[in-house]
Amino acid sequence: MEIIAQYGDVLLVLAVVFGLFMAWGVGANDVANAMGTSVGSGAITIKQAIIIAIIFEFAGAILAGGEVTATIRKGILDAAIFTDSPHLLVYGMLASLLAAGTWLMIASNLGWPVSTTHSIVGAIVGFGAVGVGIDAVAWDKVGNIA
Repeated sequence: MEIIAQYGDVLLVLAVVFGLFMAWGVGANDVANAMGTSVGSGAITIKQAIIIAIIFEFAGAILAGGEVTATIRKGILDAAIFTDSPHLLVYGMLASLLAAGTWLMIASNLGWPVSTTHSIVGAIVGFGAVGVGIDAVAWDKVGNIA
């Protein structure tokens, strides 16, 4: 865990920045998917849609976010593989967060409705399969998530 001791503050800042970037992508993509029809039909205004989205996105993150985070953090990759090299897990998860956020930004700019869950799961699977090895991925759990 030398990496945490040496670069803990930098890694924390990166995680927060990448996390906010991912959150922007979630809001830009998922909220548009959920509210587009209601706003387009005139049932609610854009301002009302934003307020509803803020309330329910926050409530969803607070009420169900822990279980989702635990599955993504522990359920996709075999953690035992990273016992001797925890820095690889740290770098890989940061890269996965940045990759998923970047994909969501691209998809949102192009107007493509994509799944944010599939984006982050795909990024973690990609990191595990390519960066570590095909056996690092718990394929049965990935099938259940997708």
